[in-house]
Amino acid sequence: MSEKVIRYMPDQIQVRSTGSEEGSSKRTIGGYVVRFNQRSHLIWGEFYERVAKGAFIRSLSENTIKALWNHRSDFVLGSTKNQTLRLHEDNTGLAFEIDLPNNSWGNDAYESIQRGDVDGVSFGFNVRQDAWAYLKDEDVYERTLLEINLHEVSPTPFPAYPDSEVNQRSIEQFGITTKEQRKLEKEQLLLEIDLLALS
Repeated sequence: MSEKVIRYMPDQIQVRSTGSEEGSSKRTIGGYVVRFNQRSHLIWGEFYERVAKGAFIRSLSENTIKALWNHRSDFVLGSTKNQTLRLHEDNTGLAFEIDLPNNSWGNDAYESIQRGDVDGVSFGFNVRQDAWAYLKDEDVYERTLLEINLHEVSPTPFPAYPDSEVNQRSIEQFGITTKEQRKLEKEQLLLEIDLLALS
């Protein structure tokens, strides 16, 4: 299986607070983890990414998925196991709702999201199936994630990616060429054509 990957998607997180019969309030946040078939920002300067509709179906039926505060496994906000995290695919994307815990990090999350300081969602996953296409007009690749093994979702203020050295190894593992490599190949080909014309 591939290495765990984290993707950040800026999106609007909604906040709701409702009173219960016992007098305590239930605080729920929700929105979309990712919207289907929308192109990501350029990743590592080499490729765009999209998530296909249906990419999460198997994972949602097989996995216990956690909601974490900024990818911190010691700050659990919810879980699909006890339905404090609810995830489902609709025509737009992967929707989520989290009933926040009544503890310090649940309170911090609620306050930061309500103020708008935290307005994005990341998700941690492994790729089960993907497809690559080279977009000649843009000189970039586009990756479509067809099936994702989802582990966790996280409200977070910033994107979280592995360091650039790991990223470069990952690009090479995909078997794609970088812009620099394509430029060198083109220069080599033009040189060979010039040499053939001289002979």
